[in-house]
Amino acid sequence: MDDLKVITASNIINLRTAKGMTQAELGELLNYSDKSVSKWERAEAVPDAYVLKKMSEIFGVSVDYLLSSHDSWERPESFKKAERSFHSKIITALSIFGIWTFAFLVYVIGWIMGANWWLLFVYALPVSLITFLVLNSVWEQGKNNRHIIYGLVASVFLASYLTFMEYNPWQILLLLLPAEFIVFLSFRIKKSHK
Repeated sequence: MDDLKVITASNIINLRTAKGMTQAELGELLNYSDKSVSKWERAEAVPDAYVLKKMSEIFGVSVDYLLSSHDSWERPESFKKAERSFHSKIITALSIFGIWTFAFLVYVIGWIMGANWWLLFVYALPVSLITFLVLNSVWEQGKNNRHIIYGLVASVFLASYLTFMEYNPWQILLLLLPAEFIVFLSFRIKKSHK
């Protein structure tokens, strides 16, 4: 029984510190005092089954993981997923920032040469949304792609309108509503399950 107390204590300490939580914060989530958490971490007692189940949900591990020895401690899968999610968001943000930085750089070069290439910023919007759509499809399995596509369609129409503005092509904007409606309907199509 003493081995079980030590193993459980070690696992609780490792999981709590990896999550950046204090004993008081963990105790609050479990509706226990920090003194109870301290007692578990000193291997003076093992939490009851209800508390172990609640801890497993908080840390994203199984109850078995909390009660089992781990010679070389590995980060639980929930921490790995959170880390991947963080890295994917950073890469997406850097990619989009790179597109806008490039557009700004080309605009400044044109400005130095005496040209006003303000439309570069309008063209950067659909390029950013396409990049965001691709990266979101890869890392988030297409979650919220519908909203990105709505924005992409609108930005393409806006870029077309502003590009051909001197020819007064207001008809382009009339096509925006049917195009958005088609996108809406395409996301409403569901596969029939037999």
